[in-house]
Amino acid sequence: MTSTKKKAIRTNLIGYSFVIPNFIGYFVFIFLPVCFSFVLSVMEWDGSSAPMKFVGLKNFIKLFNDSTFRISLTNTLWYAVFTVPLTLVAALAIAILLNSKIKGIVVYRTAFFFPYVASLVAVGAVWNMLFQPEFGPVNEVLRFIGVENPPKWCASTDWAMWVIIIVSVWKYMGYYMVVYLAALQGISKDLYEAAGIDGATGWKKIRYITIPMLTPTTFFVVIMLTIQCFKVFDLIYVMTGGGPGRSTNVLVNHIYNAAFVDYKFGYASASALVLFAIVLTITLIQMRGEKKFTDFV
Repeated sequence: MTSTKKKAIRTNLIGYSFVIPNFIGYFVFIFLPVCFSFVLSVMEWDGSSAPMKFVGLKNFIKLFNDSTFRISLTNTLWYAVFTVPLTLVAALAIAILLNSKIKGIVVYRTAFFFPYVASLVAVGAVWNMLFQPEFGPVNEVLRFIGVENPPKWCASTDWAMWVIIIVSVWKYMGYYMVVYLAALQGISKDLYEAAGIDGATGWKKIRYITIPMLTPTTFFVVIMLTIQCFKVFDLIYVMTGGGPGRSTNVLVNHIYNAAFVDYKFGYASASALVLFAIVLTITLIQMRGEKKFTDFV
């Protein structure tokens, strides 16, 4: 064996040594559980030593007859419909504002990104205090400006989901701001200079140059935000626990309660597969839409 081949083998082994641990972790902690969930979806099992019982499509039939599942699906769709565009617009607006040479720009970028890396438990606790109905700062301000009966916020079935949406937008817009900033810095300045010579104003530059050039990034952000919205759990669990009533109970909350509160692992797995099918369908539709739009352009 020549020295060149030995060097190539050694190089490949070094590369595999980095990849294999991650692959093993993925296989054990993600791939196998996902495969097992397919099996569990047609079984009835409470997680004990009792044997699994094959029930066929019974879990799926029960799922679509379950009012809690329907409410959870509606809440998830409601959350996604408002969170996705609001986060996208906020992230894009901040990125455009911060994509300029102003004094202290690094500080501003850090301040907007900080909520994304902040502890979720701390974020939930602080926002719950801000929206506290009796002595929270938000309601104190509303009373000060003349609102006699301000909302109960997280204690109200009408307002709790709006609080979750507001906090979600605040927490995640910083991350997508960074994504947009990276894309903005890839746009040639010659385009803006040419548009300025033609008499284009700031808004026209954004409308006819910035937004079209950011189309691939926007599709990426929409897909990622949609997936994130459909799997939201931690923020709702910390702030409302799915309540009051079932007003903020989303699909992942429903799956969690079915599996780890009611110990209906087969039913929970069926719910998880339905969630997977919904997210996959929406993602494929978005990707197809991106391809059509790209071909059209």
